[in-house]
Amino acid sequence: MSCENEIQFFSSGSLRAQQVAESVIAEIRRIEQRFSRYRDDSVTSTINRAAGCREIRVDTETATLLDYAATCNSQSGGLFDITSGVLRHAWNFSAGKAPKQESILPLLGLMGWNKVIWDRPRLFLPLSGMELDFGGIGKEYAADRTADLCLELGIRHGLVNLGGDLCAFGPQPDGKPWLVGIRHPAHPDLLLARIPLYSGALATSCYYAHRNEFNGRYHGHILDPRTGWPAEGMQSVTVHAPNCLTAGSVSTIAMLKGAQGGLDWLQKAALPYLAVTKQDEEHNTFGTFQ
Repeated sequence: MSCENEIQFFSSGSLRAQQVAESVIAEIRRIEQRFSRYRDDSVTSTINRAAGCREIRVDTETATLLDYAATCNSQSGGLFDITSGVLRHAWNFSAGKAPKQESILPLLGLMGWNKVIWDRPRLFLPLSGMELDFGGIGKEYAADRTADLCLELGIRHGLVNLGGDLCAFGPQPDGKPWLVGIRHPAHPDLLLARIPLYSGALATSCYYAHRNEFNGRYHGHILDPRTGWPAEGMQSVTVHAPNCLTAGSVSTIAMLKGAQGGLDWLQKAALPYLAVTKQDEEHNTFGTFQ
């Protein structure tokens, strides 16, 4: 998934631990194979190749993710949009420079979940060139599935960390929480906070994963589907929720809504959060950090 992944868990015996590790790694690889936009044999690529030509009948797992994406789109006022992945044709963050506006404009017409014809299990992207991208929910879904699989295999104490998307399934065996460090968005080598996590998920949407400076300004990789340009107003949002899908989508929507809109959204979501605005203002509902 183009990131560092780590799973910590406690098991009775090395052989048992090895079996569990192999099972969860296989599950993560299965999910990546199914939903990666970079694989020609993935469900995502199959859907995208059919854009403008024919409808696709999807399986139950894909349909569930599509339903979730549709809910996020509705609740965010259209900001959370899995059709915005088409912007990757204009943006190359590793290039170190911003695209020209003329390369973004034609892509805006290919975006919009409201254009998608979704009648479970039938899916149709009506415009040639339209694309779906599960990148905003795929890794979070994989983290949740990994935690669930560990529980199914009898593991009761562990922590899944897929590129910073975390899911705890029980505290450490002695009852102590997992201490999760949150990096400062403007100074990634410094800790903004350490949050004790007993259970549930923690996800952070921020600039530091793909922090780039263009024309004297830092831009993040979370792109606003209305403009095709990086979202403004927030530097970092961390959310604690019962599962990683919820934590990740709530934090991403807050980033897309900007400073005031994002804070209003977080308060409405009624989940613990830590947010840093572009002006370095910190907003914290977790309480006292360790």
